[in-house]
Amino acid sequence: MGLDLGSKTLGVSMSESGIIAYALSTFRFTENDYEEAARKVAEIALFHKIDTIVLGYPKHMNNDVGIRGKISEDFKKLIEEKCKAEVVLWDERLSTQTALRAMIKGSERRKTQKQKKDELAAVVILQNYLDYKGASLC
Repeated sequence: MGLDLGSKTLGVSMSESGIIAYALSTFRFTENDYEEAARKVAEIALFHKIDTIVLGYPKHMNNDVGIRGKISEDFKKLIEEKCKAEVVLWDERLSTQTALRAMIKGSERRKTQKQKKDELAAVVILQNYLDYKGASLC
């Protein structure tokens, strides 16, 4: 499962094959209520029998970890308290921009882009992780 965490939305992606990621949904939660978001993640992980969660880890282009990165670190701990899945922090730099570019190329309307950007960013995060894991197995 891949996650793109915002201050009030959580983009979620999945992969059943371990090869291809797909968008599941974007969940809304009370702004900055990461406890609520972590409960939702645990619920999804339990339902889908998830063993690895890939959480987007925002970093600055110079590799520094800012406030959003620290929030992701804390969110990782919250998830780990609520479910048994391994939680991996994964560099998410440019994932949202990549998702938006893909939607623009696909002629998605602005309203649709805004609604889907988080779940598609989660797809990019998870797909990058899966590609890396697949490449390291060769």
